[in-house]
Amino acid sequence: MSDITARFADIVGEHNLLTGDAVPDDYAHDEVLTTAPQKPAYVAKPATAEEVSRLLQAASEHHVPVTARGSGTGLSGAAIPREDGLVVSFERMNAVLEVDTTNQVAVVQPGVTLTDLDAATADTGLRYMVHPGELSSSVGGNVGTNAGGMRAVKYGIARHNVLGLQAVLATGEIIRTGGRIAKVSTGYDLTQLIVGSEGTLALATEVIVKLHPRLDHDATVLAPFADLDQVMAAVPRVVASGLAPYILEYIDNMTMAALIHTQNLELGIPAAIRDSCQAYLVVALENRTAERLGEDVEAAGELLAELGAVDAYVLEGVSARKLIEAREKAFWTAKAIGADDIIDAVVPRSAMPKFLAGARGLAAEAGGAAAGCGHAGDGNVHLAIVCKDAAKKKRLMADILALAMELGGAISGEHGLGRAKTPYFLELEDPAKVALMRRIKQSFDPAGILNPDVLFADPRRQWIDSPTSGLC
Repeated sequence: MSDITARFADIVGEHNLLTGDAVPDDYAHDEVLTTAPQKPAYVAKPATAEEVSRLLQAASEHHVPVTARGSGTGLSGAAIPREDGLVVSFERMNAVLEVDTTNQVAVVQPGVTLTDLDAATADTGLRYMVHPGELSSSVGGNVGTNAGGMRAVKYGIARHNVLGLQAVLATGEIIRTGGRIAKVSTGYDLTQLIVGSEGTLALATEVIVKLHPRLDHDATVLAPFADLDQVMAAVPRVVASGLAPYILEYIDNMTMAALIHTQNLELGIPAAIRDSCQAYLVVALENRTAERLGEDVEAAGELLAELGAVDAYVLEGVSARKLIEAREKAFWTAKAIGADDIIDAVVPRSAMPKFLAGARGLAAEAGGAAAGCGHAGDGNVHLAIVCKDAAKKKRLMADILALAMELGGAISGEHGLGRAKTPYFLELEDPAKVALMRRIKQSFDPAGILNPDVLFADPRRQWIDSPTSGLC
């Protein structure tokens, strides 16, 4: 046993350290489509922040690259480790430590899944409202990627719902940021700096999340439109209506057809309407009482008709839940129909029609296709990209992401950059901003061990890592 292996084993116990052939394939990948899996040299399963601290201190001293792992449900390759690296798996740090109903927060360890947290808060009348598409994802993963999801239009993303952290720096120092408080104007906001940093600055070992009241009554209005531009024009009117939808999604006709087929949806939409419509708007409403909900649903139907919807279908109970679940599984549907890549760019709501038209045009010029759905309420566009020529696909991805940035948007709205999108980030982002981020990284992680292939890696290495290598 090497010195560093023995040291890791001494920290977490031999039965909580995996090496060599004992490392299962699951630790080699997340759910990214385009980046090849890579088994690490070590997988450590700490049980406390102190164990994480000692692991990172040892890794810094021996220059061992470190990748944090929650549930492995990410879509950008941020959980893919180095071959000579250490995976710090938070599967044993999976406790809901406290549900504080007075301050409406929960204190959790990073390995807690969204399903577990929802169950732990079920009897309190409160819940954590950040719900990306996969409910087996972990709170630590939410922190790392600044996760969003369909409810972000009303409740915000992880950044708006993470109030404080306990985190371990690469040097082994343990810090606390924020707390059970709604605001802070004391120095730099380190909580928000760590949220969304994809494990490149520090590893969160405890998270304080905001909880919101559970509303007992909800319904979903599904409105088909003759074309996508009508849907995009309707979105700001719905947002400004005062109806406060907690979900506001668009789904194009190709994606809806795939969801209906793969998820066996029965939505009650006549075939003639399905064939004539180019896109759908999904408006989910909630309220404290059935009466108030009914009023809101009626108002939503009238507004959507005024805005050009062909019809409005009110879905409740099982049918509403199945539609939302199908939309949450859109990535798996895209994967099943042979998507070659995915985009989760974000643009201002007003720019969505131009961005979607531009993306479809660029895809057609490359001999491919771009179809999808997205969080219409906050401009987060999810596109499945089909383009079988590897070089053309990479150029297409760069062109679409450049378009998003030109329109005032960003490369990723919620999946993060990971290994998959870092090359585009380095190609397209302002070099002065990247240089500033590098200096921040150096301050947090002097040895450069934390997720070194994310955000700042040599782009040539990134392309080589891809199973479809070849620079654009």
